[in-house]
Amino acid sequence: MRRASSALAAEYHRRGWWTTDTLSAAVTRHAVDRPDGPAYTSGSDTVSWAELDAGAWQLARLLAGAGVSPGDRVAVCLPDGIGVHLAFLAIERLGAVVVGVGAKAGTREIAHLLGKSRSGVLITGSGREGVAQEMLGRGVVIRHLVLGVDGGGPRLAWGVDAGSEASEIVPAPLPSVEPDPDELFLINSTSGTTGLPKAVLHTQNRWHYFHTRAVANGDLRADDVVLAIVPAPFGFGLWTSHVTPIKLGAHTVVLPRFDARTAALAIEEHGVTVLCCVSTQFVMMLADGVLDGVDLSSLRVVFTGGELVPYRQAHEFEARTGATILQFYGSNETGLLSGTTLEDTAEKRLRTAGQVVSEMNVRLYDGEREVTAGGRGQPACWGPGLSLGYLDDDAANHTLFTRDGWMLMGDICEIDADGYLSVVGRISEFVVRGGKNISLAVVEDDALSHPAVRQAAAVPMPDPVLGERVCLFVELLPGEALDLDALVTHLAAQGVSRELFPERLEVVDELPRSSGAKVAKSVLRERIAELLAAEAPGRPFAASHLRTGART
Repeated sequence: MRRASSALAAEYHRRGWWTTDTLSAAVTRHAVDRPDGPAYTSGSDTVSWAELDAGAWQLARLLAGAGVSPGDRVAVCLPDGIGVHLAFLAIERLGAVVVGVGAKAGTREIAHLLGKSRSGVLITGSGREGVAQEMLGRGVVIRHLVLGVDGGGPRLAWGVDAGSEASEIVPAPLPSVEPDPDELFLINSTSGTTGLPKAVLHTQNRWHYFHTRAVANGDLRADDVVLAIVPAPFGFGLWTSHVTPIKLGAHTVVLPRFDARTAALAIEEHGVTVLCCVSTQFVMMLADGVLDGVDLSSLRVVFTGGELVPYRQAHEFEARTGATILQFYGSNETGLLSGTTLEDTAEKRLRTAGQVVSEMNVRLYDGEREVTAGGRGQPACWGPGLSLGYLDDDAANHTLFTRDGWMLMGDICEIDADGYLSVVGRISEFVVRGGKNISLAVVEDDALSHPAVRQAAAVPMPDPVLGERVCLFVELLPGEALDLDALVTHLAAQGVSRELFPERLEVVDELPRSSGAKVAKSVLRERIAELLAAEAPGRPFAASHLRTGART
């Protein structure tokens, strides 16, 4: 599917949820209205709106010179920086489709996405020499282009393994195309926490709708300065670093690689007013010494999402910075189902995912049965924020959609009488212990109440009698120590039910993460399986292995 049905699109336009405006047109407008105003900053480099506009046109002509035509799918695998946004805009102006690939993606994932999307071109920065040969070894034929950006604008060259004697690419005239915000403009991936990622289809207008909600919920303005530290190709990173800053004309600071101290210093240096990050990142900024001597008084709003917001750490971050933490609940596929606002109380903002959005028509399901608009169940939605689903994946789309065409989330949620939504856990993130369902999200949230715990991730581990038990992996704050007995004692003192106590504790220096910055629980499940196998080779899992707190 390349676009929503004409009748549905017409209705969304009529209601003002969608627009005829494009990101490319917005950049040109800003270039005329305030040509010298800063658009993007990365490290010591800043590009103005006029430079961004001119650079995107120049790169589009270079891509045309490399043989890219309207409708082609062009994969972009670049770290966060000015270059990735130039590439997205240039591909849009050429009438082609962006295929966003995480900069940390490995060869297997890149080959999978290129093959799935039928991309014939891959744009990288320097340092990916040999990628075309690697792709060929996996049965994928591509033309490899290397993008460089400096004071003279973008430069595009053939990769050293592209099979061409040419180096620098000569620009070519652009075809006459008019981007349509209702049409497919970008393909990105799920963050890859479970197996190979699926390819998700996006129009500009589904993100335009998301943008309007973000502006309303956070009172966002053109004079805001945004620090966006979620990778640009993924849903959260796409709207926070590309869509909303361009539509507003806001100055946006991006980091090629997240580092807590660097992020804090960037807030001070640039007077950042809006921080966009996953919860893990602001928690890392609370670590000892990170915020020492750094002035964060400019910070007004923090948008977070993608994972559970830890109440204690969120409350502490607000107290230390004076910022207000907001979140949306949704996914790369669905867009937003709910969101918190500046008007919500701290309890509502930090304990729930906000009120459901009326035009997204949220329902709850218990299996095939609709629960009603309230209660507990698996949420589904239908509205102007939806993606077009997965590319060429009937099995995944069958799981994503209900029989009557509503798009499902993979969570179990509750909606209270006032319409506030809370995530209880994921469909796949329940341990079934002796027939009892235990929410791993709740176990993690309880563990985060311990003052020594910085991050927590719970996974199931096999048990020959009960079927499954809970293993908890934690990162600790510097200088802290924790074992299972101490954690259980703390949880009991907090009134946590015994059934929610983890039965094994593994302390790690750092939790593994996917390219989308989420905890890679598939890696943790493999790790606990390996540990259990090493501890009891040839024997079933024994209960004597449960009460541990060793660092792995």
